[in-house]
Amino acid sequence: MSGTTNGPGGETVVGRPGWEAVLVWVGFPVLGALLGLGVRPLADWVLDTSWVPDFAPFRFVAELPQPGGTIGTVAAGVVLGVVVALTAEGEVLRVGVGPSAVTLTRDGTSRTIARGDVTAVFADGKELVLVSRSGLELAREKSDLAPARLAAAFSEQGYPWRPDGDPHRDQYRRWVPDEPELPAGANAVLKARAGALEKGDQKDLAELRDEAAKLGVVVRDQDKRQYWRRAKIGG
Repeated sequence: MSGTTNGPGGETVVGRPGWEAVLVWVGFPVLGALLGLGVRPLADWVLDTSWVPDFAPFRFVAELPQPGGTIGTVAAGVVLGVVVALTAEGEVLRVGVGPSAVTLTRDGTSRTIARGDVTAVFADGKELVLVSRSGLELAREKSDLAPARLAAAFSEQGYPWRPDGDPHRDQYRRWVPDEPELPAGANAVLKARAGALEKGDQKDLAELRDEAAKLGVVVRDQDKRQYWRRAKIGG
């Protein structure tokens, strides 16, 4: 139930612990059912309370024939719980650490990174980071997986896990607009990324991080601020 299993070809797979999966797949539907069960009493209370406006959805629920109405709201709550569980499951990172490659899977999409390309692996807060020989980041994935479990999986397979964190951390500098030491085009990318960071647009943040990497710039975020360092391209 630890969430670490043995996969094909000697791969070590780190994912959601079994107890957590049970909690998600049972807990959310049960919670949804309880919410559905409470909809009718809530609607009755709202309609009987003079200081609460007569809200049409509550009247609709209160007038549903029983017991069919309650059965329907409970069923709807269970369905909602299953949808939430599916969403939560899709957001979980699954890490397959094999003798020749690392496979990162989230929401049904996988990417594979060859072992020979990896020179450092570490946890940076809630993110798993793999670094290449050139210093570029091969992956930076948000993860709630326990660092100790990740460390054990990578170390057992002989990968260079860094318990002390990022070996390049002293090279980062805070980005300011029109930073003169950045390569051509990088300031525009980081400016656009600053806007995405402010909005919390995760898709744009990831895409613009990749664009910066193509220019030889590695970016990390902290408290809605961007920090950067240079790296070789194609090294």
